[in-house]
Amino acid sequence: MRSRVTLVLAVVAVLLGGVLLVPTAYARLAADDSSGGGGGGAASSSVAAPAPTPPPPPTLAAGRVSVAFKGQFFSWALMDRKTGKISGSANMASTSSTESMLKAWIVSDYLRQLKDRQPSTSMKKAASAAIRDSNDDAANAVYRAAGGSYTVPPGGEPGPVIKRAISICGLTDTRRGNVPKFEGWWSFTRMSPRDAVRLGDCIADGKAAGPKWTKWVLNEMSHVTGTTAAKDQKARSGGGRWGIINGLPRSITAQGPVSIKNGWTPLAYDSNWHVNCLAVTGKWSLAVMLRYPIKSGLDYGAKVCASVATQLVTPQPGAALKVPQQPVGKL
Repeated sequence: MRSRVTLVLAVVAVLLGGVLLVPTAYARLAADDSSGGGGGGAASSSVAAPAPTPPPPPTLAAGRVSVAFKGQFFSWALMDRKTGKISGSANMASTSSTESMLKAWIVSDYLRQLKDRQPSTSMKKAASAAIRDSNDDAANAVYRAAGGSYTVPPGGEPGPVIKRAISICGLTDTRRGNVPKFEGWWSFTRMSPRDAVRLGDCIADGKAAGPKWTKWVLNEMSHVTGTTAAKDQKARSGGGRWGIINGLPRSITAQGPVSIKNGWTPLAYDSNWHVNCLAVTGKWSLAVMLRYPIKSGLDYGAKVCASVATQLVTPQPGAALKVPQQPVGKL
């Protein structure tokens, strides 16, 4: 009797265990199927690698400049227009005569005073010629219309056009020229490369020419014409598309217009070429100022300006990616 009862109990236990195990096993199988494997074994998934961040486009940035310069004066400055920081040569606060580089300011000063008024057809043509062709007679006409005078101001002060450049653009080194018989001439205004990049920034940000005329001035500066060749250099005007613009790679010039205004004159009183290069974009403002023997020619100065620009290109074209090195401790 006991054995029969025992047998019955065992059968019941087996049946109950099966009822309990079947749902559990089914749930496990269902979970495996929902994981998407479809082939048995552990499920796997793949995650796409993030796309590499493209490097920033090339620009001009502070860096070392090396030029085997032979002359009396070589100085340069670069402004990062995003931060306002100025870097450059150790003598970037030293001055030289501006020559035709100042024509961009003269035109801007005249147009700002007009506000929303239009200049006469002849004056607008003169303003364009002063920048695009570096025409002296046109620049003189605009200078007088802006309130400039060739009379030497009292007390060694600069004239009103230059005084406004100093106050509006925050120039710290600029002053009236000190060459006898030429003190009242705008072309002999003394300016440093540090002030020249401030002037470029002042023109580009709209303070110089005002909201109505800034784009017009920058466009004229981006359409400067002519080379250093003798055929492009006239007695009262001259080709001025050279220097910094020639030192910039396509990767920079393709980003947008580069506005430039150079100044250049061989001066008998010190037997030097006075050559100045100014260029400005939305990102930077660069100026190079030189004085060197007349016998070296205009091309020499143009090439120095181009070389400075090329050396400041960041990153340098074809530069290999540098892997940071771990610091080595002292043993």
